[in-house]
Amino acid sequence: MNEQRKKVVIIGGGITGLSAAFYLQKEAREKGLPIDVLLVEAANRLGGKIQTVRRDGFIIERGPDSFLIRKKSIGILAKELGIEDQLEKNATGRAYIFVNGKLHPIPGGSIMGIPTEIGPFLKTGLFSLSGKLRAAGDLVLPSKPVDGDQSLGKFFRRRLGAEVVENLIEPLLSGVYAGDIDHMSLQSTYPQFSEVEKNHRSLILGMKKTAPKKVPTTNTSSAKKEGAFHTFRNGLETLVEAIEQKLEPGSVLKGVRLESIERIGDKNYLELNNGQKIEADAVIMTTGHAMASRLFAPHGLLQDLGEIPSTSVATVALAFPEESVVQDKEGTGFLVSRSGDYSITACTWTHRKWPTSTPEGKVLIRAFVGRVGDEAIVDLPDAEIEKIVLSDLSSIIDIKGEPDFSVITRWKEDRPQYRVGHKQRIELARKELAENFPLVKLAGASYAGVGLPDCVDQGKAAVAEVIEELF
Repeated sequence: MNEQRKKVVIIGGGITGLSAAFYLQKEAREKGLPIDVLLVEAANRLGGKIQTVRRDGFIIERGPDSFLIRKKSIGILAKELGIEDQLEKNATGRAYIFVNGKLHPIPGGSIMGIPTEIGPFLKTGLFSLSGKLRAAGDLVLPSKPVDGDQSLGKFFRRRLGAEVVENLIEPLLSGVYAGDIDHMSLQSTYPQFSEVEKNHRSLILGMKKTAPKKVPTTNTSSAKKEGAFHTFRNGLETLVEAIEQKLEPGSVLKGVRLESIERIGDKNYLELNNGQKIEADAVIMTTGHAMASRLFAPHGLLQDLGEIPSTSVATVALAFPEESVVQDKEGTGFLVSRSGDYSITACTWTHRKWPTSTPEGKVLIRAFVGRVGDEAIVDLPDAEIEKIVLSDLSSIIDIKGEPDFSVITRWKEDRPQYRVGHKQRIELARKELAENFPLVKLAGASYAGVGLPDCVDQGKAAVAEVIEELF
C-alpha cells in the first residue's frame, strides 16, 4: 500500500455527503488507510433537506419525515451511530385518495396502486365500471417489451387504462418526485414494474405472485399491520446530529462554497469562495446536478446534467388544538388526484402517523403544495400559502378556527425530475468524469434515487470507489 497520505474532499453536507464522510473516516480508521477527509458545505448547518423544528412539544419536519424500513442502509447507520434505540415505526391506518370531492380509501390489496385482490377493487368508488373493466384487461393483455426507457404514464395506461392511472397510480407514484407521470422514467423510478411484466406478463398477476406472504395468525382480532417507515423519536435531524458528532474534529467546513475545480496531473485543485485553495486526490460531489453542471461547464463537461429539470415544492405544517379538527375518517392522510381544482397535492395527519410528534390535546397536519406545472404557489407569501392550504383542507376535513401556528418551508428548484432517458444521461456524465476527472465521483438525490436510504447507499458506494482507486 502506498503510505503517502491522501486527501479526499466531499462537497455537500446533506445526508449523502455526511454518509460519505462518516464511512470514509470509519474505513480509514479500521483499515489503517492514510486518508484525510474534508467535508465542505455552503450552508451554515449540515443535513441539507433534513431539518427538524422542535417547538412547544411538537416535532415538525421541514423536509422528509421518514424512510422505508425495507431499505436497510439507514437502520444499519443508526446502529453504527448508537442511536438505533431512538427509531420509531409509523402508526398504520387507512390512506385515502381525494377524487371528485370525496376521500376514497386506497383499495385493500393494492401494491403501489396495482390491484391484487378482486373484492376491494370492485367495491371502490375510485373508478367507474368501465374503468374497472379496462384495468381488468391487464389479465389478458400480452406483454410488450420496450427497448430502452419509457414513461410511467405510457406504461401504466397501456396495462391498466387511463382512469386507474389518473385516480390512483399517478397520486401514489408521482408524489415523491413532485413529477409528471407522463415524463417520469420507468427505468429510473420504478424499474421493478417492467420486470414484473417481463416475467409474468400481467401486472396484476405478477404483483400478486411476488408480494410478500402474509403471516398467518390464529387471532385475527389482534393482528396488526406493521409500519413500513422509520423516523427518530426526536426528529430526523437526530441522524444528522449523531453523524456530525462522530466526524473527526476539523474535518468539516461550513458556510463555504466551492467555486471552481481544476485537474493538473493526478491532482484536483479546488478553489473556495473564501479564497482558500485545496489540493485533493479525490473528490466526492454530492451537490445537486445543476451545481455539478455549472462547476464543470468551463471544462465542457456534464452539460447534459444542466438539462435535468427540477421542481419547486413547499411543505405547510399546521398545529391545532384537538377540538378544532373533527375527523370522521380513520387513517394517516390522503393524496389528491390532479383531476380536482386543488393546490394541495397530499396531506399527512402527522399526529396519527407519528404520535410522538404531537403533544396530547393537539393535532398536527402537514400539507404539500407544488409540482410540475403547478409551482407558482411556492413563490407566494407565507400568509397566502397558509390561506390557500386552509381553504383546501377545510373543504375536505372539518376544521374550525385558525391554527395555533404554522411552519412553511419552501424548497426551490429542489426535486430533480427523473425523466425518460435519465439513467443513460447519468451514465454519460459518469463516463465523462472518468475520462477527464477520474477521481471525482457523483452521488446524491439527482442521480440514482431520491430517498434517504438511496442517498446513503450512494455515499457508501462513492467511498468504496475512491478507496479502490486510491489504493
